[in-house]
Amino acid sequence: MKKVKIFIAALAMSLSLVNLSSCGDKEKEPNPLADSLGGVNSQLSGTVEQQKAAIQEFVTSFNEIQENLNTIKEKEKIVTNSAKSVDVKNKEDQIKEDLQAIYDLLGKNKNRINSLSKKLKNSKVKIEGLEAMIASLEAQLVDKDNTIAELKSTVEALNIELSNLNTNYQEMEQETEVKTEKLNSAFYAIGTSKELKEKGVITKEGGFIGLGKSTKVKDDFNKDYFTKVDITKNTTISIGAKKAKILTTHPSSSYKLIGEKTVEKLEITNPEEFWGASKYLVIIID
Repeated sequence: MKKVKIFIAALAMSLSLVNLSSCGDKEKEPNPLADSLGGVNSQLSGTVEQQKAAIQEFVTSFNEIQENLNTIKEKEKIVTNSAKSVDVKNKEDQIKEDLQAIYDLLGKNKNRINSLSKKLKNSKVKIEGLEAMIASLEAQLVDKDNTIAELKSTVEALNIELSNLNTNYQEMEQETEVKTEKLNSAFYAIGTSKELKEKGVITKEGGFIGLGKSTKVKDDFNKDYFTKVDITKNTTISIGAKKAKILTTHPSSSYKLIGEKTVEKLEITNPEEFWGASKYLVIIID
């Protein structure tokens, strides 16, 4: 944890120094510290906000994994002490629950580390320090696997049946990936008012003798007409129309409509905030 804090502090300082150096046109004296930390910062690409968001995500993951490892360590002590107890049979159910909790936490850590590795490979954020940290966490998990295997053997030697424990990390990982995909999935539909109405996406209600009707998304709208996107990867949606109106509710601070004479595309600047309001996006064009 101490290494993580030092590493993040260095990154934060480098970002601040780069920002300060970009202000003003006056020539400044050489700053060895700024140059050194600038070397770390030069490995990052994209906007400062994207860099901060990426780093924060890694820090959050590292903290969660470390907390899980600490909990596993405590559970190990409890199981070991219970196994040495005189009335071990009376604690059989608790031993099983603690062992299952250990396996669940190990599974979560494996999934989280795999996810971090994939994101780091796919990301433009290439920092050797992060790769080293992930490698260190993977090594800790291998060590934990060996420790838990020995603990399981010790418990089984006490004639405690453990065959009903879910120790299949692969099944747990697949289940987690399905849940993650669902959480990261969103859907959008683009079309003229006439097209969207014909496709069962929107409807017009209210008004008086045909006047003043308001357009809204149908309660039982046709989901088949929508296009699926991964909100962690797709931050722009092509439009290509003279006019575009977002019908569904999304914070105005979380997106921009790009284009002058025509609306070329929708740029989502804050995916979490944008899709947090609604996982379905409807755009009416003219």
